[in-house]
Amino acid sequence: MSNLINHIEADSIIIAQDDQILVTGAAGFIGRRVVDHLLSKGFRNIRCLVRPSSNTAELLRIIESYHAEAAVEILAGNLLSRELCNTVAKDVAVIFHLAAGRGEKLYADAFMNSVVTTRNLLEACRANRSLKRLVNVSSFSVYNNHRKPTGTLLDETCPLEAQPELRGDAYTFAKVKQEEIVAEYSQKYSIPYVMVRPGVVYGPGNHNIHGRVGLGTFGLFLHLGGFNTIPLTFVDNCAEAIMLAGLRPGVDGEAFNIVDDDLPSSRRFLRLYKKNVRSFHSLYLPHLASYLACLLWEKYSHWSQGQLPPVYNRRVWQTYWKKTRYTNAKAKERLGWKPRLSTSKALSVHFESCRKNQNHD
Repeated sequence: MSNLINHIEADSIIIAQDDQILVTGAAGFIGRRVVDHLLSKGFRNIRCLVRPSSNTAELLRIIESYHAEAAVEILAGNLLSRELCNTVAKDVAVIFHLAAGRGEKLYADAFMNSVVTTRNLLEACRANRSLKRLVNVSSFSVYNNHRKPTGTLLDETCPLEAQPELRGDAYTFAKVKQEEIVAEYSQKYSIPYVMVRPGVVYGPGNHNIHGRVGLGTFGLFLHLGGFNTIPLTFVDNCAEAIMLAGLRPGVDGEAFNIVDDDLPSSRRFLRLYKKNVRSFHSLYLPHLASYLACLLWEKYSHWSQGQLPPVYNRRVWQTYWKKTRYTNAKAKERLGWKPRLSTSKALSVHFESCRKNQNHD
């Protein structure tokens, strides 16, 4: 382990440098950064699972930058195949599970691509006696912020959505069910796991303005966040936290929220975006007005028996636009993590990437 570089010491991690590691969703926005961080810390025996339709150019560039030092295997496939799950999980010491269904509007599709796939992977883990930990990458969206006082601190002790179907968001529903099945398999079959819940992950490669800031509609951007804090985490900061969650001893069964320091308000983020990327017209909708709009949308959806899907409702409002405070104290204390890039520096990098993307388009 003497070649392990930077701040990770051999006696503070649960695997050896040449142990087999699996990263699912390895070609994704966060996944390829996790691979990069693992390689930069001296791990060389990495198995990357990507979807057959994935663009692997950036992942290949990262791997090739380490020349012949890395024994990185790339497999294309879908975790809906139990045979594939048995293949990729064989002899693996740590699994970083980032593959998930994103963008699906139908609950059945989201459930299939996040929950069924995770179950198949967990079934394969049952036969793997070398497994020391599975890191399940979840999301802030699983938390229930309903009926909590304004300004509540959201930390790992907060309850999850007990009825995620009421959120009207297939992704949230699938992520809650994914966490439930990971915990169930751990209890039944003693599969060691850690849950990681990133906030809003941003950085080069993800140029959209998040819905916590506002929504672009009919040629006008509705600014909904106001002075609310946005739980941002820069993609490389987030990837390092995920890596540490797979390596640190003594954290099995724990959950970690990942957000950066010095989080900006929605208003500040939007102002900086306009200054550094592009200027556009926006209209601020006060919180009471946005709350009433979500209430009316919810009521009409119920009255019309789903003719208008309940995409916006009071639970969505309380998750996205209700004033809430965030903390990364647990990740700092238990994982030894800290954001490598400050928020000011990370925002500069992000806005530069957004600006280049605008010019390219």
